[in-house]
Amino acid sequence: MSNTPVSTHDGLVTFLPHRLNRQPVVVRGLTADELWICTGLSAAAGLALGLPLAWITRSIAMVPTLIVAGIALGIFAGGGFLRRQKRGRPDTWLYRQLQWWLALHYPALATLLGGRSLITRSGTWTTRRQAGPRPASRSAA
Repeated sequence: MSNTPVSTHDGLVTFLPHRLNRQPVVVRGLTADELWICTGLSAAAGLALGLPLAWITRSIAMVPTLIVAGIALGIFAGGGFLRRQKRGRPDTWLYRQLQWWLALHYPALATLLGGRSLITRSGTWTTRRQAGPRPASRSAA
């Protein structure tokens, strides 16, 4: 342990814990919010597959079965995929990526979700400066 004090004589803390405001990892490297996103998308995919399959097989039990199977597969596969994508990136990377994608593809929806504040311009940036005369280089004489 270090010999430096963690508080001063007046009781103030002299260090700042850097993981204090981060969300804890819940399942397979996902935080609670990411887990809900993954679960919701997986359930929607299971519902979309379960409705036609229930109609073809004439069994309504296919709908909840495929929803549960979709959620399990989505958390397992999606959790591993998102964990690999998030590695080494800031905590808010996933949310900014979703906002950026919405701002590019669905601008009307992006205004409701705060994506309009993102810079989505692509191209070269200029400073509008004119190239002036360059100073003469020093030469060894």
